[in-house]
Amino acid sequence: MFIFRFFGWLFGLGAVVTLMVAGALVLAYRYVASDLPDYAGLRNYEPPVMTRVHASDGSLIAEYAHERRLFLPSQAIPQLLKSAFISAEDKNFYEHRGVDPEGIARAVYTLVSDRLRGGKKRAQGASTITQQVAKNFLLTNEQSVERKAKEAILAMRIEEAFNKEQILELYLNEIYLGIGAYGVAAASLLYFDKSVHELTIAECAYLAALPKAPNNYHPFRFPERAVGRRNDIIDLMAQNGYIKREEADKAKKEPLTVVPRQTGPHLFASDYFAEEVRRELAERYGEKGLYQGGLSVRTTLDPKMQVIARKVLLKGLMDYDQDQGWRGPLSKIDLAGGDWGPKLAEVKTLADMPEWRAAVVLSVVDQEAIIGLQPPKLFGGSVSTQRERGFIAADQLKWAKWADGPRKGQAIKSAAQVLQPGDVILVEKAGTGSGDRQGYRLRQFPEVSGALVAMDPHTGRVLAVAGGASFSDSEFNRATQAWRQPGSSFKPFVYSAALDNGYTPSSVVLDGPIEISQGVGAAPWRPENYSGKFYGPSTLRVGIEQSRNTMTVRLAKDMGMPLVVEYAKRFGIYDELSPVLSMSLGAGETTVLRMTAAYATIANGGRRVKATFIDRIQDRYGKTIYKHDPRICQGCEASAWAAQDEPKLIDDREQVLDPMTAYQITSMMEGVVQRGTATVLREVGKPVAGKTGTTNDEKDVWFMGFTPDLVVGVYVGYDKPRPLGRGQSGGHTAAPIAKDFFVEALREKPAVPFRVPPGIRLIAINRKSGLKASPGDPETIMEAFKPGTAPPDNYSIIGYEQGEFSRARRVTPEQERGLQPGGLY
Repeated sequence: MFIFRFFGWLFGLGAVVTLMVAGALVLAYRYVASDLPDYAGLRNYEPPVMTRVHASDGSLIAEYAHERRLFLPSQAIPQLLKSAFISAEDKNFYEHRGVDPEGIARAVYTLVSDRLRGGKKRAQGASTITQQVAKNFLLTNEQSVERKAKEAILAMRIEEAFNKEQILELYLNEIYLGIGAYGVAAASLLYFDKSVHELTIAECAYLAALPKAPNNYHPFRFPERAVGRRNDIIDLMAQNGYIKREEADKAKKEPLTVVPRQTGPHLFASDYFAEEVRRELAERYGEKGLYQGGLSVRTTLDPKMQVIARKVLLKGLMDYDQDQGWRGPLSKIDLAGGDWGPKLAEVKTLADMPEWRAAVVLSVVDQEAIIGLQPPKLFGGSVSTQRERGFIAADQLKWAKWADGPRKGQAIKSAAQVLQPGDVILVEKAGTGSGDRQGYRLRQFPEVSGALVAMDPHTGRVLAVAGGASFSDSEFNRATQAWRQPGSSFKPFVYSAALDNGYTPSSVVLDGPIEISQGVGAAPWRPENYSGKFYGPSTLRVGIEQSRNTMTVRLAKDMGMPLVVEYAKRFGIYDELSPVLSMSLGAGETTVLRMTAAYATIANGGRRVKATFIDRIQDRYGKTIYKHDPRICQGCEASAWAAQDEPKLIDDREQVLDPMTAYQITSMMEGVVQRGTATVLREVGKPVAGKTGTTNDEKDVWFMGFTPDLVVGVYVGYDKPRPLGRGQSGGHTAAPIAKDFFVEALREKPAVPFRVPPGIRLIAINRKSGLKASPGDPETIMEAFKPGTAPPDNYSIIGYEQGEFSRARRVTPEQERGLQPGGLY
């Protein structure tokens, strides 16, 4: 009986203890579960996804993200990659219901065994993939029993609400895998420059090694540790039946070849363009929308034209800079230490100018300098042990006359006149040599800056932008951010206002001295032509072709500056413009982009053109949320063919200039290229219209020009304005850059004449007098006249009487011949 009572007592005690423990567990569960986050929100999970920017041909320009992530649905993730992560993190993933008792038991056993042996290993993790999802999405990284309990409860609830593939999708898109990569899609690109479908067994296994401690398995800092962990996971994949043993053995022999993907612009020469797009996206959608919104942006960039733009602008700036002379080496290196490589490797170079390399002068003989080239830095940060040498021949140094000092302007006959051992310089390959006999040219980064914009005149799509010689040197975009005086490149808009308001290309204006009062106590303003000469009565055409300043001032005065101001605003050149006569010569400040869009408006028949860098923006789901083209497609929504008219594009953009006026000023600007200040553009061999611009003291020089289907704007000047030098006009310095661009960009394009609008009449006139041409007249041109206008039999000279702006007496052809150039008027 005692035995029965004893066991009964034990049973009762056990029952009480069991009830107490169960009660405690229930209370603990209720306490822990009382403030659990709502896991149902995972169904609407929208992870921060990087924004990707593409060129017009679809090639990737840039990616923007705080967390570099590309979201992939589970079905788009290869099973091989899934199996690698499951083997590494949770081999029973498809069997457990959120918590893995086997994994917990294994972790406890391992920990106890280690402690009994006196070890101090860190406790082995037993979290399942579902628990990691609960922690990463809903909890913190706090190390506590309470957090682990919450994690386990949430994991079980998540397993009830989501299937395994949904859980795996959340996990593989959220985890951090080092070097700024979040999720497997971004990691695949950043580590191996591959999509997930191209990964090998070894590469999948390496990515699966990274979730718990990416820095511990860094491919360059700890390569042996990284390979060891990768191989362990390959073995686990074989043990779990995901791959065959022979496949595993082969994969383990592969080297860990990591090819880091660049994180800046991916398209060569696109830096300025990409930054302009980035700023616009940030302005439209804010920093969060830009860096987390997963936008897909299709831009207007033409990659081929962008490379051309960068090349021709750099060449033009270098040509000018070399004419100014050699400013000396970048720095000096002491060669006494023997190995010059590590010192030279520390010299900063420009990442976006791969054709130039830093070099140190090792020795100088009479006709050449022996140089050592900057050794590359390896991915791990160490300097390559390879040392490359070459030489610079004396004939590659002839341009390098010293810009200052006692040797200024001295002819270069030997290398020693320019270079000394220890000089750190920039060089570029020259000739076809190899090894130590590879020839190089001496290079110098230009002090002068500039910009080039290429645009489609019909849509305003910016095809290329070069905002300076190097984005790495300066992120300041001279095409969009530099406000400079356009000089005479503004004149076509003064003449357009005149042609739109009763004047014709054959109207005659006096080109002679003029004095403008500037108020009491101020000296009068006496504008002059660039040549310093005056040429008498001239037609508007000649005034544009030869860029006559005094003619433009007289014309603006005759029309009234308020009309000029209105047209300047109408074309979008200025937001505000002071109505003073000096502004008619381009004394206001604007940007290259604005000027290019204004010229595009002329090329587009006078219909407004709005510059854009972006064609279309889609959100993370592929829905179009912005498009640039505002035209209405009438009839494009038909569901079926029912013999209706074909769809039509309705262009409702504002007509800011009469189409006939647009053609007249275009024809006059063709004369600038054929006979005027931009004759270098004749080398293009195709119809080009344009206008040069040069400001006071040659501080800013411009060329703005277009063909029927391409507009190009070029500006050259110092960032801190200073004279470029006498003779450095728009036609001499800026126009050759535009010429080089047109030649390359239009090489495969047919010559297309400018389109003549209906109603225009072409009449033969003498281009100098503006009167009808006589048979055999060598100055005959075909001039464009609007309906109701024609060349006169005699004409009025605007501003004939010095100091007066009224129309002068009428002049007969015989008298006109006596008033032609020669003498001051």
